[in-house]
Amino acid sequence: MDIKDIIQQPEGRRLEFKVEMPTNSDLAKTIVAFSNDAGGVLYLGIQDKPREVIGLPEADLMGVEEQVSNIIHDNCSPIIIPDISFLTIDKKHIIKVEIFRGNDLPYFLKSVGKEEGTYIRVGSSNRPADENIIADLERQKQNISFDAELNFDKPYQDIEANELIGFYMSKTNEELNENALRKLHLIREHQNELKPTNALILLSDDPIRNEVFPNAKIECARFKGVTSSEFIDQKTIDTNIALQAEEAYNFVLRHINKGAIVNSVYTESRWEYPVIAIREAIRNAIVHRDYALKGKDIKIAIYDDMVEITSPGKLLPSIDFNELEARQSDIRNRVIAPVFKKTGIIDQWGNRLKLISDELKEYPEIDFKWFERGLQFQVQFIKKEFVSRDSSTQDISESKLRLIYERVERQIGVKEVEVVKLIAKDTQITAESMAEEMGVSESTINRYLKKLVANNFITREGSRKSGDWVIMDIE
Repeated sequence: MDIKDIIQQPEGRRLEFKVEMPTNSDLAKTIVAFSNDAGGVLYLGIQDKPREVIGLPEADLMGVEEQVSNIIHDNCSPIIIPDISFLTIDKKHIIKVEIFRGNDLPYFLKSVGKEEGTYIRVGSSNRPADENIIADLERQKQNISFDAELNFDKPYQDIEANELIGFYMSKTNEELNENALRKLHLIREHQNELKPTNALILLSDDPIRNEVFPNAKIECARFKGVTSSEFIDQKTIDTNIALQAEEAYNFVLRHINKGAIVNSVYTESRWEYPVIAIREAIRNAIVHRDYALKGKDIKIAIYDDMVEITSPGKLLPSIDFNELEARQSDIRNRVIAPVFKKTGIIDQWGNRLKLISDELKEYPEIDFKWFERGLQFQVQFIKKEFVSRDSSTQDISESKLRLIYERVERQIGVKEVEVVKLIAKDTQITAESMAEEMGVSESTINRYLKKLVANNFITREGSRKSGDWVIMDIE
């Protein structure tokens, strides 16, 4: 991509802009976070809001390059080697600092150590990693996955797995005996004894599953209108994870419409949403969710205007949802995924994103969007021309909302766009909920809201506690 196209991209997981040299601490945090995640590029000499190439004095370039190198060397551990280059845009000089994903995870600030100085990239911000994330980074370094770790709470022979055994037999026509459990790495030897892995616990019917993984479930909801203020139906799916995808998929089918279209001389039935793509998104959510994250479950929300699927865990560093056509293949849960493949829950590696892409081509009226919201990954299937009948959303169509989003981004910034999108979905959303969704502080959200109000993009109706946010319509 040309540099002029790159600098028009919003800041995000792999991209950051600074108009001048940041403080030693801020630079080191960004470098550490990039190294712990998917890598990234920092551009110096570019203003973020509004986006503009300011440039650095040519005489200062060599000194800034040396300063960046020294800060990284002196403040980051283990050793991080940046790729620093000079670029010229319209006779203005900028510095590109490229950081590659590291192999010696986790990376951290020397001054405070690994426990307090490890940072990860969440959206366009650097966030301190907690002990669970640090443990996951260490697993990545050892090339092992959380579901492959041993569980010592119960002998594997005592774990109730009749439902799993029956399911496995029905799908493979094979017995799930000790030999099969070994081959699938559902049990492993430890000090001359066979122990269950976390994957076996998650796939079992044993009460220990809910004790160890109380959030290994799916919360499904059909809401009235386009906000989450009123339920029409809801369901908690807390069976073993091998059975969850089918139950969740059936819940979606119960709450979306199927109509008829005329194709040549024939009349064919057609779902209002691309159900194959939704099915694959649900399966992806289950097989790739981060089961090590505590307190988070998968959520499937159905509104009048969209189907939304949210899964705990960031998008894997090597996967890019902007490239759906590419048969990308990466696995977070290296024991669960082969079991799912063998039982037919998932297709061949790297094929699921292509299935989503292929069916979306048959649904030009549906917009597919994806987001990283804090430590969660979310996909949305949105009706492009849907017009809400709920008075709280002012009957603003999706196409009109897109124009508003574009203006907000041009005049203020991309973070404020995310705030408006959250308001469009729920006019009574609180600043606290926005902060949780976006992975920032509540004070940051209040700053975004203040800018949006000052620029006449939103207003407040009613009291602070029980009022509504209103998106201002545009001509």
